Order: sequence, then C-alpha cells, then structure tokens
Amino acid sequence: MSVKIGFDNDKYLKMQSEHIRQRIAQFGDKLYLEFGGKLFDDYHASRVLPGFKPDSKLQMLLQLKDEAEIVIVINSDDIEKNKVRGDLGITYDVDVIRLFNVFTKIGLYVSSVVLTRYDNQPTADAFQERLESLGIRVYHHYSIKGYPSNLQHIISDAGYGKNDYIETSRRLVVITAPGPGSGKMATCLSQLYHEHKRGINAGYAKFETFPIWNLALRHPVNIAYEAATADLNDVNMIDPFHLEAYGKTTVNYNRDVEIFPVLNAMFEKILGESPYKSPTDMGVNMAGNCIVDDEAVCEAARAEVVRRYYTALCDRRKGLISEDEVMKLELLMKQANVTTDDRKVVAAALKREEETGAPAAAMELPDGTILTGRTSDLLGAVSALLLNALKHFAGIDDKVLLMSPHVIEPIMNLKVQHLGNNNPRIHTDETLLALSICANTDENAKKAMDQISSLRGCEVHSTVILSSVDERIFKRLGINLTCEPKYSN
Repeated sequence: MSVKIGFDNDKYLKMQSEHIRQRIAQFGDKLYLEFGGKLFDDYHASRVLPGFKPDSKLQMLLQLKDEAEIVIVINSDDIEKNKVRGDLGITYDVDVIRLFNVFTKIGLYVSSVVLTRYDNQPTADAFQERLESLGIRVYHHYSIKGYPSNLQHIISDAGYGKNDYIETSRRLVVITAPGPGSGKMATCLSQLYHEHKRGINAGYAKFETFPIWNLALRHPVNIAYEAATADLNDVNMIDPFHLEAYGKTTVNYNRDVEIFPVLNAMFEKILGESPYKSPTDMGVNMAGNCIVDDEAVCEAARAEVVRRYYTALCDRRKGLISEDEVMKLELLMKQANVTTDDRKVVAAALKREEETGAPAAAMELPDGTILTGRTSDLLGAVSALLLNALKHFAGIDDKVLLMSPHVIEPIMNLKVQHLGNNNPRIHTDETLLALSICANTDENAKKAMDQISSLRGCEVHSTVILSSVDERIFKRLGINLTCEPKYSN
C-alpha cells in the first residue's frame, strides 16, 4: 500500500492562520475559538488526509502565538472514570498535564484549566491540587439544569453566571481539551455571557477538522470521522440552517446542529443579533480546500474505517463497548464500500496462523510488500514481525539472527523466575531494548536499529489481542495496528 500524498500541508498552515485572523477582526475585543479534535498529535487527521502532519494545527497556532492564549478544558466525570485517550493510551487528566507542558515548552501561553461538570468529585479535587502545585490556575464550571433547552435559565446568573469567570488577557482565546465531550463549547458560551456583563465585545468561532464541511456527506473522509466518534453517536448531516439561509449544501454533525438554536439565542441576547446563520458559518476550517488528490484521501479514509471496525470488535471482546457500536461501524463500512478483505494484512496473518498453529502477525510495507511473524519459543509473533521488518528495511538476509538466544534467555528467565510472568516470550519493548544492546557490538543489529523510523505508517494485523505493552509500542512507532477479537491461549 504505497502512501500517496493527498493533502497540501503548507497551503493549509497559511490559509488557516489567515482565516482565523479575519475572524478575530470580525468581533473586535476578543474571540473564543473552540478547537475540536486534537490540537496536538492529530493522528486520525494524518491517517485520513495523507500529507497532513499530526502537529499541523499546533504549527498553525504558533503563527498566532503572540495574539493567543490557551485554556484547557476537562470534564470532571472523565477524571472520575479514568477516561483514556484511545490513540495514546493515557488518561485525560494525565493528557491535560502533557498538553500544558508541550504548549508551554514551545512558547504558547496556557493561562488555565477548567474543570467542567464539577460537583466536588474527590478525584477532580485531587487533580486540582496537583495542577495548582504546578502553578496552574483552575476554574470550575457546573452542570446546568435544563441544558440546552431552557434558555431563560441557561442565560442567567443561575446558569452560565454560576460558572467561574475565566480571566484571560489576549485577543484570541483557544479552548481545547484532551478529547470530545469535555465541555469546550459550553465553556465558550459561558465566557461570552460573562464578558458581556463586563462590557467586553467577545465572539465565538469553531475550529474542527471533521466533518469537512465542503466535502460530500458520504465522502469517505467524513464517514471515517463518524467511525472515529462511534462511541459519541455523532452523525454527519446536511446543515439545514445553511441550506435554508444560502441554498447551499454543507456538512456538519448532529451536536452542532442541535446546539445552534441555543448559540443563536445567546448571540441575540448578547449582541442584539447573531453574526451566524448556520453552524457551518461558525466554523473556520480550511482543510477541505487543501486536498490535492481526492483519490488518495478516499483510499486512506476507507482504510481507517476498517481499522476502526477491528478496534471496536476487540473493545467489544474486552467488554468495553456495546453491540450497538459495532453494528454502527458495520453500517459505516457498507456506506464506505469496504470489507475486512480490503485490509490485506488480515488474510496474510490468518494464513500464517493456520500454517503454524499458533498466533501470528503480518505487516504491509509502504511499497505493498507483506511480511509475517510467527510465535516461537523465544519471541511472540509481533516481536518476530518487528525484527523481520527491520531486517527487510536494512537489507539483511532473513536467516541472520539479530539477537543471540544468549541475550534473550536471561530476559525470559527474569520474567518467569523473578517477576512472576507465565508467558516467557519477550514483548516488543523488551525486543527493542535487547536489539539496542546488541547494536553496540553487532553491525547487523545496528543497521536494523537505524531503520526503526521506517516502520512509521506500516499496517499490522495480529491474530490475537495484544498486551497493552505491545499496543503502546506500536502506537509510539506510528504503526497502524489491528487485531482479531480473540485472546491467545
């Protein structure tokens, strides 16, 4: 599967920053810009829009850094539930601190963190203490009874007025979060209410990459967005307000369409009239204008839908999601006109498992080459696969041993005899550590280590659900992993 570039990242950075500056100028004193999706590490966007860099939105924001400050929002219930960011495998509260450190390190100003839906949750209080010990200001926003339909109550001192006023100092205030459902839009609206009471002309805009408003409703990129948010029950839809106002068909999603009357009423109450006639008007996303090869992004998006389906199958097997979510993804696969057969590594892995009678794995390289890995006495299938791939990239004969059994066996003995593991085979992290040690004295091992970056973007399928350790390693290596929804015996 050769990776074809379908997105012009440089054009995107320039066009997007210019468009945001225009929106700031529209409102005067201050613009609250809701950043949907991932501001940093947007791997979904980079997968479905090949050429889009995972930190593109961050780089764009750096062009506005003298005008901008960042407020990070987290739902207190998500702290209580230890909600995990799926692509990185870390909890939302840990990701808040990670984001704060990343933004600060590169010169962006993070002014505060907001705990939304706050109700004195013990874990939220503990998290606040941790943030304040790091010198980070913390504010509380609360659940509002009757939200979003009871406008009279919401737009009052008992509604938004009950929330803490977030003190900000710059014209552009970026509201971001570790993931969806954090309360970013409600935070923006609450601030508009408070700013109005203080006589400050403030506006609101939304920057969300997906769904892409100027692509077709059933374009594979927009279907892939629905697959990525199946747990939220997001549904792409034609924006009825935009169609009525302008006679033009644009794509938005149900939550924005549902909340638009509330936002409209808010603007009318604050400004006398609303600057927007539709949810699409609220957006500032220019990504659709930067697609340079539609066929390439369609192919990438269809592949993403299949990957999301396998993730859902495994999550159902783990008891993490319902059957409804899997059924939704099956429907999305039909809409995208893809099946599991389109993921070539699946058949290759299953065939290898049938031949060996043990768990196996397969990898598709960017040039379409398929490699496999089998389970042995020393290595698990995915560990063997990684070594096979590194040998391939380094031009090392497949029969060459990169690591002597004398190196692997002490690790196995440590795991079984001293750490209480039942499975003696070494995981991918242990394999890479052992390989790095061998690279000090073995030229082939060094050549293999030098090829680790070549693994990024490769496709892998395992015939069994992997350990969390192996999953994390594949994520860090940038490998797109799927698994059969079964456990190894």
